[in-house]
Amino acid sequence: MNDLTENTTVIEAASLCENLIKDKFSEIDNISQINTKKVIKAFQKHRVSDTCFAGTNGYGYNDRGREVLDLVFAEIFDCEAALVRTGFVNGTHAIACALYGALKHGDKLLSVMGAPYDTIQSVIGITGNNLGSLLDLGINYHEVPVLNNGSADFEAIRKTAEEILPELVLIQRSRGYSTRKTLLVKDIERICKDIKQVSPNSVIIVDNCYGEFTETYEPTKVGADLIAGSLIKNPGGGIAPCGGYVAGKESLVQKAAYRLTVPGVGGECGATLNTNLSLFQGLFLAPHVVAQAVKTSLLCAKMAEHFGFETYPSSDEPRSDIIQCIKLGTPELLKSFCRGIQSGSAVDSFVSPEPWQMPGYDCEVIMAAGAFIQGSSIELSADAPLRMPYNVFVQGGLTYESGKYGIINAFSQIIT
Repeated sequence: MNDLTENTTVIEAASLCENLIKDKFSEIDNISQINTKKVIKAFQKHRVSDTCFAGTNGYGYNDRGREVLDLVFAEIFDCEAALVRTGFVNGTHAIACALYGALKHGDKLLSVMGAPYDTIQSVIGITGNNLGSLLDLGINYHEVPVLNNGSADFEAIRKTAEEILPELVLIQRSRGYSTRKTLLVKDIERICKDIKQVSPNSVIIVDNCYGEFTETYEPTKVGADLIAGSLIKNPGGGIAPCGGYVAGKESLVQKAAYRLTVPGVGGECGATLNTNLSLFQGLFLAPHVVAQAVKTSLLCAKMAEHFGFETYPSSDEPRSDIIQCIKLGTPELLKSFCRGIQSGSAVDSFVSPEPWQMPGYDCEVIMAAGAFIQGSSIELSADAPLRMPYNVFVQGGLTYESGKYGIINAFSQIIT
């Protein structure tokens, strides 16, 4: 690990870049303020008290905290119902329950931003052995590629929806392991309106991972029927120990609950043990923590551009998620950058990440994350598939100060 006190080139670049983006930092803080007020009002409306923080065991009947947390999530996301559960093992699980619940044999599924994230491809059956996938169960899959510049092809989306009349439309908000553009909520609103005009019975589900609280409202406010995501990303605030959520129309949330547990039980059971306090507290902190992560990713972009690397998004583009992609170009730079993130962390700084074949991915992946919660993407991390053009994907930062330190350390490994 480089001694940061000696790498004046990188430290000076960080100070220069900070000064150039200070106005954008003010905009991010304003979004955090608006979302924090929204969260507090939802807590107040649904009378959150310390009695909500007690956990249950066994079947988990009469769990007031679980019931109130569902109401609070639904209030914040401007929708009818929510299912917030530690039983979701990750965001992919939450999204999969939403998809399996809404689809039946013979239905058509349309992905409108090209191929979805790697692990969702396995759920659909595009990759993997297909056993138990949507394709294995008789779902017909279609997709609309993005334009060459990475933007949504609104015209093609509308035309395809009109031609095939899909029972379900999947919109992935974030870029995943690609350089395509992250969708702003206003982009999702346009897609929803266009689809509903030509195929009014289509259910629209948004993979909302990495996007919560980066803007002042969520896709469920502008036409999405259901959103889903992970609690160890944005809405868990770095406190939630595990879990995920689905939120939207009550009938669709119930169907997702039936997939998580069983028909007839749904969300009525499920012991929360001792997690309720963490879930409430994490949600309370989430708008502020997300703002810290967005600031960290913005600094990362500006510094990458300063040193001549391509960035997606650029430091000048609006942001609707916490992910920063940098084109490093070689496997050596990619590994060094990730090791810099790891060695700059408070947890497991002594560990050197190595590429490995992770479940659900079609190539080796390297992941750097000195995290308090294993796999928590709201904490500063960097990961990448080991494939051309060797892009690294940076996200998270519980505090801007620690995020800045990690970013400086990462660039110190590749800038001499």
